[in-house]
Amino acid sequence: MNERVKIFMCEDDENLGMLLREYLQVKGFSVDLFPDGEAGSRAFPKEKYDLCILDVMMPKKDGFTLAQEIRSINGEIPIIFLTAKTMKEDILEGFKIGADDYLTKPFSMEELLLRIEAILRRVSGKKAPKEGPFAIGRFIFDTQKQTLINGEQIVKLTTKESDLLNLLCENANQVLERNYALKKIWGVVDYFNARSMDVYITKLRKLLKDDPSIEIMNIHGKGYKLIVPMDGV
Repeated sequence: MNERVKIFMCEDDENLGMLLREYLQVKGFSVDLFPDGEAGSRAFPKEKYDLCILDVMMPKKDGFTLAQEIRSINGEIPIIFLTAKTMKEDILEGFKIGADDYLTKPFSMEELLLRIEAILRRVSGKKAPKEGPFAIGRFIFDTQKQTLINGEQIVKLTTKESDLLNLLCENANQVLERNYALKKIWGVVDYFNARSMDVYITKLRKLLKDDPSIEIMNIHGKGYKLIVPMDGV
């Protein structure tokens, strides 16, 4: 990624903190990890961060107190709380302070990633994807149900297939830049994700082959172009 999202993380569980940092770094994020609230309090003003992940129960200074300090410095930065607490009062306290999300331990790293991505989409200022449905020649693509309909035939798409087709439809008869699609759907531009996207493009071509007026072209050195009749999409 040209500009990596920089995450500020405070987690006193050393093993969990290192696992989360390593996982998020693999996913393309830059992560600074601090072992307690006081260390985090000293470090936060020295760097510019895009998102905070704070454990609630930390020694020296708890996550709620640290969040209030962070909010006094940057009132807009998204904050996700991690906690072993399940009491409604604690969750409400977190949201009163200004939490954008709240994860109760144990949680999966995949769930944390999805929540991070959802928050970043919300605060990025980018327009939301069109909701469809799209008319693609003789097909109807329902983005919400992730289905491709051709008469009475209904094909259920995978999430990646649906996301990629949605981007192609939003840019119908225009070039969809390869790196843009990789960042948008996979989050990271690398060889393995690029090969994966090629596989999904091939799958989409097979799904759309019944309508000869539709074509997904390779644009050398740039990306792809979904060719559809002008009254489509």
